[in-house]
Amino acid sequence: MDGIMKNIDKAQVHVLKELVDYREGQIVSKTLVQNKNVSITLFAFDKDEEISTHESDGDAFVTCIDGVGKLTIDGKEYIVKEGESVVMPARHPHAVYGQEKFKMLLVVVF
Repeated sequence: MDGIMKNIDKAQVHVLKELVDYREGQIVSKTLVQNKNVSITLFAFDKDEEISTHESDGDAFVTCIDGVGKLTIDGKEYIVKEGESVVMPARHPHAVYGQEKFKMLLVVVF
């Protein structure tokens, strides 16, 4: 096995927001790592698309890489723009919404 990263070329410079495309009326995801310790996924949300309220067993580090997203954690809303990050704590209810078209890098540490 050649490392644990997938769906991304190694030893190459990347612009993360170019690795996942918007699709009308959809949420698109691309998994880069998924194992018992960490999950790294790129997401592209069309405007008004959302992942409804749920909980995770790990801390979820979200970085906005394009557009504007709304994160809701324990009922409190946070607006994130390109370059901004928020940690959604483990076992706390949270949701993600495309306030505008919105791309994010999600790193969950278990």
